[in-house]
Amino acid sequence: MARGLWKGAISFGLVNVPVELYSAHKRSAELDLTMLDKRDMAPVGYQRVNKASGKQVPWEDVVKGYEYEDDKYVVLSEEDFRRANPEATKTVDIVAFVELAQIPPIYFETPYYLGPSKRGEKAYALLRDAMAKAGKAGIATVVIRTKQYLAALIPQDEALLLNTLRYYKELKQPEDLEIPEKLKGHKPTSKELDMALRLIDDMADEWQPEKYHDTYHEDLLKRIQEKVKAGQTEEVTEPEKAARPKKGADVIDLMSLLKKSVEQKPHHKPKRATRKRRAA
Repeated sequence: MARGLWKGAISFGLVNVPVELYSAHKRSAELDLTMLDKRDMAPVGYQRVNKASGKQVPWEDVVKGYEYEDDKYVVLSEEDFRRANPEATKTVDIVAFVELAQIPPIYFETPYYLGPSKRGEKAYALLRDAMAKAGKAGIATVVIRTKQYLAALIPQDEALLLNTLRYYKELKQPEDLEIPEKLKGHKPTSKELDMALRLIDDMADEWQPEKYHDTYHEDLLKRIQEKVKAGQTEEVTEPEKAARPKKGADVIDLMSLLKKSVEQKPHHKPKRATRKRRAA
């Protein structure tokens, strides 16, 4: 049974739906690596050190503080975070309903599940089904741990998904990167565009997330097993010398690469009639 992060309610209008918040993210598949001193292979630990005394500080003596003046702090406990706004820390407050497609992918951050609490099943199902039928996502504010997030409440199968969103001010805009300036004079030809569309058409598929997995994780484990088998358990592999790029290697023949990509596909699908009409 999954363990909830907190119990609270979804609030929209005068309706409150009792819910419990769960993480939707499984434990990371990253390898559990130990930091070592390469001179004697002894583990290197992390220490919480008092910068004034140089002594290690046990976890029970660590508190959170806000520096309001130089070297002067206000100490904040978990109770202080809760008292700042008791309602906000337990409420998913829906402020608007929008078309899900209107939210650009760059805004999505971390997914959570909202499950119904006892006696909240009927209201939970009503909100879920009404949102699904309307094709809308609820834009809400919610406090998770010590930070308030903007979030999208999305019906997904039998459940409600809460996906935290980045605020507008947290994101860089394309003009900040001067992308439009860099792209001037690089418009593809009609033949290149048509060939690219053919390649996209050939690679079109249904979204099946179970098909994809972390192949690099598997390759890294294989590399570890090879080093163990070869007895290279305490050897540091030196980096290979990178080959120097040939002069003019940045000049790419897009049309040639696109043609080769299309030809390599085992089952090329014919152009759709709609595309011919558009090109006409």
